[in-house]
Amino acid sequence: MVAFPNCKINLGLNIIGKRNDGYHDLETVFFAVPLTDALEIIGRWSMVDGPRSTVDGQRSTVHSPRSTVHSPRTTVDGQRSTVDGQRSTVHSPRTTVDGPRSTVDGQRTTVDGQRSAVNFTSTGLPINGAESDNLCVKAYQLLKQDLPDLPTVKMHLHKVIPMGAGLGGGSADGAFALQLLNNTFQLQLTTKQLIAYALQLGSDCPFFIINKPCFATSRGEIMQPINLDLSNYQLVLVNPKIHIGTGWAFSNITPQIPTISIQHIIGQPIETWKNVLVNDFQKPAIQQYPAIGKAIHQLYQQGAVYSAMTGSGSTVFGLFSKDAKPQLPFPENYFVYSTLL
Repeated sequence: MVAFPNCKINLGLNIIGKRNDGYHDLETVFFAVPLTDALEIIGRWSMVDGPRSTVDGQRSTVHSPRSTVHSPRTTVDGQRSTVDGQRSTVHSPRTTVDGPRSTVDGQRTTVDGQRSAVNFTSTGLPINGAESDNLCVKAYQLLKQDLPDLPTVKMHLHKVIPMGAGLGGGSADGAFALQLLNNTFQLQLTTKQLIAYALQLGSDCPFFIINKPCFATSRGEIMQPINLDLSNYQLVLVNPKIHIGTGWAFSNITPQIPTISIQHIIGQPIETWKNVLVNDFQKPAIQQYPAIGKAIHQLYQQGAVYSAMTGSGSTVFGLFSKDAKPQLPFPENYFVYSTLL
């Protein structure tokens, strides 16, 4: 089974206070963006129906997939591809994926010296860090703790969304992995249960279970759907290839309760958002990395109605009228993406 995890932008981001558990209370509006990775999960072998497992006091039976799932044949670099009979477009450096072509050291990976129940491979953008830290793998391990009958799986991730960029790409991959596992093996987990698992993966992850415009509070997991229609606008994302550590970002802001809530500002015309709808991480990021501020300024110069940094950076975005034709003279090494909303 294949899914296409999308990224997000933050429309405003206020850090309100630090919690006793070490996390921060915040408020923001999450908005889904149709820039996607591609994730495939296949059960490695059928499983004979076994004992029922319990999740949050409710019974959940793990079912083996009833149909054969073929590896995605995906040719990227803007070319159309067919995935199980459906067309999709993935933009990335030229790579041809015809199912997982490699494993780590030619073997199934190990975690703490034991054979892993996940055979994970990836293409596209290189993914740093230990495989056991990947949120797709962690999503499987979370479910496996409560559902020991969960079969061994193959996972293949084609990475397009820039990482460490404030777009929530890794969070989306983890949340979509939870949903793919739920659908593939008919776990019958509720949305509430999926959100609870997603929160264990990361503060941004619960949004991708809902994946609709939301006003979010607490760590980001308390979400209130809002009516926000941006269909008359086009979005431009610009990532200057600067990595901003989350720890550094939080250490350079002073939490405070905003004078006007983002929930109120977001209900006003977009033309009024400039200088009012703010991201608390943006000012210190620009001071440390002037290229971020320059990119925002260039988007405004090209006619953006609103421009800001998303998350803890370093990606910035601009909202333009649907008919605008902005020139995007950014350096060749920048990641630039535009789409109608």
